[in-house]
Amino acid sequence: MDRDWGAKTGGGGVASGDHTNIARRERLRQLALDTIDLEKDPYLMRNHLGSYECKLCLTLHNNEGNYLAHTQGRRHQSNLARRAAREARNAPVTAPTVKRIQPRKTIKIGRPGYRIVKQKDPSTKQLSLLFNVEYPEIVEGLQPRYRFMSAYEQRKEAPDKDWQYLLFAAEPYETIAFKIPNWDVDKDQGKFFNQWDKDKLVFTLQLFFKSKQQREEAKAKAATLSKQAQINAGITEPSQEVTDGQALQAPQGSYNPFTGIAPM
Repeated sequence: MDRDWGAKTGGGGVASGDHTNIARRERLRQLALDTIDLEKDPYLMRNHLGSYECKLCLTLHNNEGNYLAHTQGRRHQSNLARRAAREARNAPVTAPTVKRIQPRKTIKIGRPGYRIVKQKDPSTKQLSLLFNVEYPEIVEGLQPRYRFMSAYEQRKEAPDKDWQYLLFAAEPYETIAFKIPNWDVDKDQGKFFNQWDKDKLVFTLQLFFKSKQQREEAKAKAATLSKQAQINAGITEPSQEVTDGQALQAPQGSYNPFTGIAPM
């Protein structure tokens, strides 16, 4: 008796493509029934006829196995991906939380000792200040810090634009401040330096103020650059020089500075 090639005697022949697909879907159904909890599926709904509906794809299924086979198909998976993309696009953007740094709470032991020396460079006429601040009980491993503070940052005195403050801080000592003139500090090499002596536990800082001539030159240069920037931006017109036999004519309808009357 002839039989299909590859079939076992008594096996009923080789399964066709349709039978293979049916067997595959049955295996997927059994696997899904064993691993998936249908009570937690948000898209499964049982109607009054006893059948099952997929609320995502709007499909009708006779039993749970048929619904589980549907969830493994291309249509259901595509709808899941499309809904996830839409929810991600419509989700409100929340600002990232910034972790605030809590200030360290240490017991202060008082103010450090200090010494100030006022000097003047005879060649450049620059005034300088030398600060020596002693920290004999400073926390091990720390180095004193300093910074300049504007008169409008402090809350101890009425703000005065002619003065600024130089602060020194190191734990466990209190922060101390010195009121100095609000002049430009010369940051050139050799004019501004600081040093922490770990052996003597003394912090040294020396600064030079720019001389009056340097400050005036810097102010004039800043004014020139500001005016040039306004001319380049079209805010102001460059001044015109009046030569012999030539006078500036006020255009029709503009203000005449010589008479104070705007001609009609």
